[in-house]
Amino acid sequence: MPALVELIGVSKSFGSLRAIDDVSLTVDEGEALGIVGPNGAGKTTLLNVIAGSLRADHGRVVFAGRDVTTLSGHEHCRVGIARTFQIPRPFAGLTAFENVLVGATYGRGGSDGKGQRASVEALEQARLLGKANTLAGQLTLLERKRLELARALVTEPRILLLDEIGGGLTEFEVVELVETIKELRGRGITIVWIEHIVHALLSVVDRLVALAAGRKLIEGDPQTVMQSPELQDVYLGAEL
Repeated sequence: MPALVELIGVSKSFGSLRAIDDVSLTVDEGEALGIVGPNGAGKTTLLNVIAGSLRADHGRVVFAGRDVTTLSGHEHCRVGIARTFQIPRPFAGLTAFENVLVGATYGRGGSDGKGQRASVEALEQARLLGKANTLAGQLTLLERKRLELARALVTEPRILLLDEIGGGLTEFEVVELVETIKELRGRGITIVWIEHIVHALLSVVDRLVALAAGRKLIEGDPQTVMQSPELQDVYLGAEL
């Protein structure tokens, strides 16, 4: 069976800085893939290229057998690619429900009636339905993270890209959020997850890719990757 997502020799530069350097990888349907690496490794840039908010300078992005390299971000969303952001930026003056409805209306392009039903379902899946009528600006950090999930889920994605969704949360909140992510995966959603909270990541993903200086360093079984000398050298230094 062909991969759901395939990156083929993808590179992305910002001036003289090559943030992503000739990266190739695949993500299978139903898989949960983790991405790790030190700050500046190119992880978020890679996610942005998959999501279409950045266009690769070189290489190709293929989704479900279709070359989507040159499609815009909203077109990526329409074909089934959704993402969350490391720092939630909801519309603070709108309720949680209204925030999700914006995603339903403009992200998935549904009619009002269908969008309202889908918004309720997305809030329920993200375990935020009880806060549907609360202004987003009054939500806790964990609730804003759940709102990020709901806004992505309402677009009915085949793949969900998570960018450090556990950042800033307490240990208890991370555990709660991991359970939600496991439930989403159980619904058949493919996941690509960047996360510095390694134990949370390892409790969900099937495979791990490590990046360093924009290049793919190593990939494979999560425990094997985390214990690899290559990754330890990147994080701790070769002498250690």
